[in-house]
Amino acid sequence: MKKNLELILGTLPDKPGIYQYYDRYGKIIYIGKAKSLRKRVSSYFHKDHEYGKIFYMVHQIEDIKFIVVDTEYDALLLENNLIKKYQPRYNVALKDDKTFPWICIKKEPFPRVFSTRKVIRDGSEYFGPYASVRMINTLLDFITRLFQLRNCNLNLTQENIAAKKFRVCLEYHIGNCQGPCEAKQSFDDYEQSISQIRHILKGNLQDVMAFLKEKMKVYSEKLKYEEAQDIKEKLLLLEKYQSKSLVAHPSIRDADVFSFRDEENTAFVNYLRIINGAVIQSFTLEMKKKLDEKPAELLALAIAELRSRFDSQANEIIVPFDIETEIRGAEVVIPKIGDKKQLITLSEKNLGYYLRERALRLEKIDPKNRTEKLLVQAKSDLRLRAVPYHIECFDNSNIQGMFPVAAMSVFKHGKPSKKDYRHFNIKTVEGPDDFASMEEVIFRRYKRMLDEKIPLPQLIVIDGGKGQLSSAMTSLRKLELEGKIEMISIAKKLEEIFRPGDSIPLYIDKKSETLRMIQRMRDEAHRFGIEHHRGRRIKGVVKSELGEIEGIGKGLTEKLLKQFHSVKKIREASLEELEKVIGKKKAEYVFDYFRKQIKKS
Repeated sequence: MKKNLELILGTLPDKPGIYQYYDRYGKIIYIGKAKSLRKRVSSYFHKDHEYGKIFYMVHQIEDIKFIVVDTEYDALLLENNLIKKYQPRYNVALKDDKTFPWICIKKEPFPRVFSTRKVIRDGSEYFGPYASVRMINTLLDFITRLFQLRNCNLNLTQENIAAKKFRVCLEYHIGNCQGPCEAKQSFDDYEQSISQIRHILKGNLQDVMAFLKEKMKVYSEKLKYEEAQDIKEKLLLLEKYQSKSLVAHPSIRDADVFSFRDEENTAFVNYLRIINGAVIQSFTLEMKKKLDEKPAELLALAIAELRSRFDSQANEIIVPFDIETEIRGAEVVIPKIGDKKQLITLSEKNLGYYLRERALRLEKIDPKNRTEKLLVQAKSDLRLRAVPYHIECFDNSNIQGMFPVAAMSVFKHGKPSKKDYRHFNIKTVEGPDDFASMEEVIFRRYKRMLDEKIPLPQLIVIDGGKGQLSSAMTSLRKLELEGKIEMISIAKKLEEIFRPGDSIPLYIDKKSETLRMIQRMRDEAHRFGIEHHRGRRIKGVVKSELGEIEGIGKGLTEKLLKQFHSVKKIREASLEELEKVIGKKKAEYVFDYFRKQIKKS
């Protein structure tokens, strides 16, 4: 250890605070918080770190500075602010919120209320950010219907209004504005509306409703029934908005709810804001990990950031696990059952929706990267040795043992490669024997690929259970391909995945993309096989039955089978029924043919 660092470590206090690591260029490379600065900072230098990011970071440290604070929570807040300011190389990176919209109450006479993506520090009030543009538009539309505010950008000072510089516009005449530009609405009356809008944006609907009820009572006592009716309609609108837009939890007043998910190099935290027993906002924060941060550290940092960003004063914080940090002025709760546990579940659902939307956005931006992640995940889920860029799936098809066929679907880079699909007519197997048919098809397919030196797939999927899988493996052994191509099977009943030699199926999440991809391959092979089987069946029927009838070819056979579904029903059909399908002359041929057969028998 460097001598100057030894001296610094010896002077570190046993107090909460933050520490900053500097490299030889005087640049901050890491900022951390600690309950005890002495113990936390010393641990970096007294532990053996394996080769990795922490190892390299420690070897770059040339200087250490620290700030002592009163509590660990103060350290957490300070750490969060300094990370945002300096963005050190080895710290968690919080996704910038500047692309999300806010609702602004502009600092001006007769303030406008509108959405914006730019936060200007001019004294205006900002509410948000909102993760959904649809949500913010719904809220603004509701506010516009409830309060008739101006949307012009006129400078409505008292002097300008008194000088009669402005005239009311169309918005006034159609009832969307009350005309403050011509003093048709007083400043105090307008401010009352703005005050109620602040309550709505903060989730305090009960205060707004109480204010409107009192106002309606006053109008009624003064016999101003039209004004009272207008207030009543606004109250109904508020109640409708509350019932449709909010998820009420009467047992909970104000609370902050957080859920957490860790995925590769990114952690995600969803935040639900509860005010007056209702969910008024949802927001998901992305955190790019740089070191081996623990979930408790990441969640604590996210809580500090989100409570600061949304200016939350809630005295209850609901989390899925212990964050190991005391939050000043709030109780941290880890629910197991009840309404609070349901709120955690709701937060997790919102987080799931966010991740699905994020995946779709990434796929549109970079479909190759999306596919690569899917296939790498499939490799992990199926315990494969190689990423399955080329997969072939086989399915047998026969009806009552007749015309046995097999079909193969092919997926390359996670997508169907239909030009590579193949049909197989079973040649060496008599009767309905799925095991023997699968053995034949696998042997023929991969012997040909070897003979023609065609690149082999990384994975073979068999539609069936352990029996079909074992038969397919027999063919691979004969071709000396065992270990060179991996194979699994998918059993239809429970959608279980089996590997050769394993008596217990692989556990794969039923909602996973890996399982959906395998199911899609299986369904494609089945569809392709059914089409081929139908063609063979029709040809067989033509040859053995309807093909013997003079003047009845393949086209008319298909018409008859489509209408009557079987030769038996065609034989039993009346002349009139046949005429409706193939015409009078051809119908007589068919009808006479089957009448002669009946007489012979």
